[in-house]
Amino acid sequence: MKVMRKQERQMAIRELLRQNNVERQEEIVALLRQRGIEVTQATISRDVKEMQLIKLPSPTGEYRYSFPAEKKLNTEKKLRKTLRDAYLTGRVQGEFLLLKVSPGNGPVISSLIEQMKYEDIFGTLGDDDTILVIAKTGSDPKVILQRLLEMIE
Repeated sequence: MKVMRKQERQMAIRELLRQNNVERQEEIVALLRQRGIEVTQATISRDVKEMQLIKLPSPTGEYRYSFPAEKKLNTEKKLRKTLRDAYLTGRVQGEFLLLKVSPGNGPVISSLIEQMKYEDIFGTLGDDDTILVIAKTGSDPKVILQRLLEMIE
């Protein structure tokens, strides 16, 4: 069994919820353990809260965990606020944009940028205080940086 970082674990939870009708947190624990990921129910409880998972009626009449209705406006509002509070610097090299943020904010900002589904972003990686934004081929990371900086103003 392996222990996973929070961002990786939450990605695994998203995948599980897309593939399964999950009614209880204990089921998430069991499904993760089947994949060799060791977690506690308390950890999953925190993840459910942080991921803002909701329970919706399933076709069988039971309730299952689901993702909140994705509202780009709400995500953008969260991204603006978090960037205002945490952004320190940004640098561009090739197709890469490297953002430095206050400690603890990297995974959240990385996730919010991903949720925005920008056409010119291939993907992001976020750790404690750094986010790597990878621009799609032919896209200019300077434009991406400018868009993010405009959110701070």
